[in-house]
Amino acid sequence: MRLMEGEHVGPFNLGNPGEFTMLELAKVVQETIDPNANIAFRPNTEDDPHKRKPDITKAKELLGWEPKVSLRQGLPLMVKDFRQRVFGDQKEGSSVTTKITAA
Repeated sequence: MRLMEGEHVGPFNLGNPGEFTMLELAKVVQETIDPNANIAFRPNTEDDPHKRKPDITKAKELLGWEPKVSLRQGLPLMVKDFRQRVFGDQKEGSSVTTKITAA
């Protein structure tokens, strides 16, 4: 909201500055969504960024924004919200076939 209502323009990184590999991310997703899911490895694409650590300095300085929720805290909340939006009142933890791909 601050960005939409403010005078600042241009791109802002709103990610978490903590750096982790795609395999680490895939494992957290696996733990959160389906511990039995397979992690499939695929070659990186040409445009795949080798460093996945956003610089949030601009957001901190101009918007006073910084992340308050870690990946391990936020992912289960996001999954719960998505499941409610997609499946409605379906019970949490219901069986969904899952395949996780990591580069």
